[in-house]
Amino acid sequence: MGTVIIFALVALLALYGVVRSLRDKNILGVLFGLGAVAVFGWFTIMTVLHHGIPTGTH
Repeated sequence: MGTVIIFALVALLALYGVVRSLRDKNILGVLFGLGAVAVFGWFTIMTVLHHGIPTGTH
């Protein structure tokens, strides 16, 4: 679960970078930031849904 926490922090920092790049009108920064948010955010959400919510069927 530690990896998920680190990847969630990376996704949040990438989201901050997207907002900052939008403010500075840096299109390449926005594209790379959105890519990072998409990859790390999706991994975080899917891992929490798959492993983070106990189902009780062990």
